Amino acid sequence: MKSLKYLSGLLLVALLASCAELPFEQVKVNEGILEGYVEDGMRVFKGVPFAAPPIGDLRWKAPQAAESWEGVREAREYAPAPMQGGNPAGGKSEDCLYLNIWSPAESSKDKLPVLVWIYGGGFSFGSTAEPVYDGSKLAKKGVVMVSIAYRVGQFGFLAHPELSAESEYGSSGNYGLLDQIAGLQWIKDNIAAFGGDPNKVTIFGESAGGISVSMLCASPLAKGLFQGAISQSGGSFGPTRPTSYPGENMKTLENAEKAGVEFMNSLGQTSIEDLRKLDAEALVPKGWGMGGAWPVVDGYVIPDDQFKLYEAGNFNDVPVLIGYNSDEGLSFPTGRTPEEFIRNVHERFGPYAVSLMEAYPVGGDRIQRSARNLMRDAAFGWHTWSWARLQTKVGKAPVYFYYFDQHAQNPEDSTTFDYGSSHGMEVAYVFMNLDPNNPQALDSDLSLSETMGTYWTNFAKYGDPNGETLTKWPVFSNKYPQVMCFGSDAYVDKVPDEDALNVLDSYFVWRRAPEGVAWAD
Repeated sequence: MKSLKYLSGLLLVALLASCAELPFEQVKVNEGILEGYVEDGMRVFKGVPFAAPPIGDLRWKAPQAAESWEGVREAREYAPAPMQGGNPAGGKSEDCLYLNIWSPAESSKDKLPVLVWIYGGGFSFGSTAEPVYDGSKLAKKGVVMVSIAYRVGQFGFLAHPELSAESEYGSSGNYGLLDQIAGLQWIKDNIAAFGGDPNKVTIFGESAGGISVSMLCASPLAKGLFQGAISQSGGSFGPTRPTSYPGENMKTLENAEKAGVEFMNSLGQTSIEDLRKLDAEALVPKGWGMGGAWPVVDGYVIPDDQFKLYEAGNFNDVPVLIGYNSDEGLSFPTGRTPEEFIRNVHERFGPYAVSLMEAYPVGGDRIQRSARNLMRDAAFGWHTWSWARLQTKVGKAPVYFYYFDQHAQNPEDSTTFDYGSSHGMEVAYVFMNLDPNNPQALDSDLSLSETMGTYWTNFAKYGDPNGETLTKWPVFSNKYPQVMCFGSDAYVDKVPDEDALNVLDSYFVWRRAPEGVAWAD
């Protein structure tokens, strides 16, 4: 009888000990217990709230802390995307501030490096639920993969004098960037519970996400929240301008507030209070980028023109891996005919139009790739090149520069199409989520994808993308401006179209001079 009681006591002790640790798919965070699921050895948590729903009086306010909950909260499904036009993956809602986690860690003691994805979409669209953003394959390379949502469009970036007056920091707009910063703060506070290292976080994003990465690198509010940055077709080094053009999208707070007043007037409203009462769908503009859907130089999140911030050494000096695609201009046409293209170039570049069209020739009866490259470089190439040169000159952390030039092949005869890599084409390669059933996804594509995924995760682990089986990726320097090119293979080359970039650079120098500022205004 005594031995039976002894065994019962041992069983009770064992049971209590087992209860001390949560099941493999459960994790305790600051707000409560989350329950995700396990798939192929990976712990997955979706729809994790990192801030309070930005609804009602919190519309157009900085994100607030997420509320705690009792019991166990299921985290098995993506949350809706932010309000936007169309029908994004996962649906849409104003209640949208959630993140997703893929962790291969076996325990909270693993301290794996963390990769944090920020989606693109012109600051007007985007969803973490897009299948191409599934982070399981990257996570299998030994990182904790996280994707965060942020407000877009007028919900994320509306500036208005009333909003500036009511804020604690005297400005408005940039709520979407504040969402990203809140997400990074939540990660710093909680990611250790998922086996991640809060002191080894790398942010990465594409297009508006890559531009966001650039802005976070320049924002004092994000200091210490990440230790590495990857920008794919991003960068925000252009001067402010009242009329937005790709690469010159930034507005001063004053001009952004004027745009916000116009947006309010277009809806027949006279106050922010009334605007907050409108149904969310009524605030979704019909056209791309309307309603102040772009970050603003607000003096708070973004203190100044980013080029000037970097010149002065006022940025978060962390290792960066940055680049762009060879035929970005294919996705952003500036005219349907050569005549229309020439007219648009004169309208945007003024006295520099002629020299730029000599550097980027239009061609005869069609707009050839060299002309499309003007759009590529004005929106992405020059910004990446300037970022690399400025950080190399002023900062201490290394810069790794890439150029993605994988050409799609015709499945009928295996010939290569005459266009290069369009905007966003590299994303599926980085996430290693190419469709193997796609006839254009050849063995070389799958191999390149594996290579890029390895470079990206190595960078998250070491601040250096290199590894034993990979082509050596040199650090960019102004003396030796070398670039890693991703095509049918990975190889090192010089900066593409550097002579043309220098002509474009002279335009941006002029735009920042008093004469150029007056001309743009």
